[in-house]
Amino acid sequence: MTCTVDGKQIDVGPGQAPCIPRGAVHRFRQPWQPGREGALRYHPSRDRPAVFRESAEVIKAVSGGPPDRAKMAEIMIRHGLTPAPRRPQA
Repeated sequence: MTCTVDGKQIDVGPGQAPCIPRGAVHRFRQPWQPGREGALRYHPSRDRPAVFRESAEVIKAVSGGPPDRAKMAEIMIRHGLTPAPRRPQA
């Protein structure tokens, strides 16, 4: 997986986990699942497990395609997260 933290790309292998500073904009990309990436900014003391459970339902609903960005943003906002702006297409 590749993790981008405040614009710096970090390759993350099996058993590794990136350290993401509080407030950093970050994005995860899994090359074996094109289109499955997202970006958000965490705020302290939020119910993160609920965010991941609800996001997983939206992701499962599309059967391998990209998740519905509006639904993902709604989940983030409801849980006090700030969706990062879309990256410009190259």
